[in-house]
Amino acid sequence: MDAVRVALLREVLAGTEWLGATRRFAGALRGSVVSHGGGLLLVGTPEYEPWHLAAHLVDEAAWSGTPELAPTLVRHDARPCDPAHLAVGLGRLEAARRGETLLVVSPEGPAAPLLERVSDARRAGATVLALGPGAGELPAMAHETLAVPAGSELDLDTVQHLVSAAAGENALPTPRGRRRFRDRVSRLAEHLTAPPPARW
Repeated sequence: MDAVRVALLREVLAGTEWLGATRRFAGALRGSVVSHGGGLLLVGTPEYEPWHLAAHLVDEAAWSGTPELAPTLVRHDARPCDPAHLAVGLGRLEAARRGETLLVVSPEGPAAPLLERVSDARRAGATVLALGPGAGELPAMAHETLAVPAGSELDLDTVQHLVSAAAGENALPTPRGRRRFRDRVSRLAEHLTAPPPARW
């Protein structure tokens, strides 16, 4: 889905809870990866691997100048002979640590083996986000959840388009080099030249 279609979809959804919900979730996603400097792991279930969301997040990361949004797609059936970006298996979840973000996408509640790995990643300090049915064990262990129950007005694929677009467009470019130093000096000058607070 391109930017024009996303814009049209947003017009259709104006006045519904979906726009606010997807933007809040995207903000949590972006805030987690940017504040920790990256480390976004994206995993689905054996039956549903979120390839499409991974591709859109890579695009949004490039367009928004926010490389932290580019995920590592963790696959259930990854093989060493696969291309590097498709060869990351579930063992990567065992290595998840503080500062990393784990986004779990599942049309139905994940099975116990994946839930155990997600729980271990959370205990190791990773931030867990869940996009899926909104019921079951996964939402209980996630720091942030966006529920897309079966029978909703929108399907999971459409919601992923809205989330990825919001994650990219809401990102503010990080000031670099001299600008960052200049901004700090400017703020310091404003602080030093501000009048003292009134005392009563």
